[in-house]
Amino acid sequence: MSRILRVAWPVILDTLGVLVFAVLMALSVDVRIATLAGLVVALAVVGREIVHRRRVAVLQWISLASVVVSSVATWVTSDPRFVMAKPSILFLVIGVVMLRGGWMNRYVPPAVAPRVQPEMTFFGYAWAVLMLVSAVLNAFVAIWHPASWPAFIAIYPAASKGVLFCVQYAVVKAALRRRPATAPEADGALDSPVAT
Repeated sequence: MSRILRVAWPVILDTLGVLVFAVLMALSVDVRIATLAGLVVALAVVGREIVHRRRVAVLQWISLASVVVSSVATWVTSDPRFVMAKPSILFLVIGVVMLRGGWMNRYVPPAVAPRVQPEMTFFGYAWAVLMLVSAVLNAFVAIWHPASWPAFIAIYPAASKGVLFCVQYAVVKAALRRRPATAPEADGALDSPVAT
């Protein structure tokens, strides 16, 4: 299990502010506290990258922007419908960004990237579809079944992403086993984390 966590860590960091916000909302924490916590975490993640002079990933900027916008709107309006709709907007924006080919390459060690290029491209689009479907489902539940929205947001996003992550992990690992490594990478390629 620690290998999967190590592989998932970059993705978790990219969306940590939004995850904190969603978890606190699902736990019925006050909207203002949840948005403030998400904002602080998103700022910390981006700040960490800047301090270490690393390029800030697109998903990290999207996460930060969505938390900032939702924080301002929540503090100004205190309208729970905005909070319920916010994940749909976030899922939609992330889904559209994920339609850009090759975005998953940053999650694969350069030594094994050529061996799993077709799988990573396929799963890049699979993630985009999942995010777009999530946007539609969240809007449907928020508008027509608002009483069910806290349970939906607490379960569906994490469960759907967890399932897709596990499927991708298994498929990419199988591809690495099927395709022989070149001499320089043969010693450690199968033990290298292959992230999604």
